[in-house]
Amino acid sequence: MTLPTVDFLLVSALLFAIGAVGVLVRKNPLIMFMAIELMWNAVNLSLVAFARQFGAVSGHIFVFVVVVAAAAEVAIGLIIIVLVFRHRDRPDVDTLNAMKG
Repeated sequence: MTLPTVDFLLVSALLFAIGAVGVLVRKNPLIMFMAIELMWNAVNLSLVAFARQFGAVSGHIFVFVVVVAAAAEVAIGLIIIVLVFRHRDRPDVDTLNAMKG
């Protein structure tokens, strides 16, 4: 018994919506960063679902590219967030309107 592709797409849409709400509602950059990662994973889930449905390897290749891009985002994004946390008492994205050196 296999699950239909629609089920995977519904879970992917739900994850993406949760991530979008997290980005739009929260003001903490770390929480926003985690919400963006949730959105990346939702896209990965839909790519794998379509690759499974059509029996193509290209969806898995795209997922590999997205995972590599997400790893680069994590490396650079976490460095920026840690530096902001060091220099500010309360890292709020509304107060971080200018990144001055």
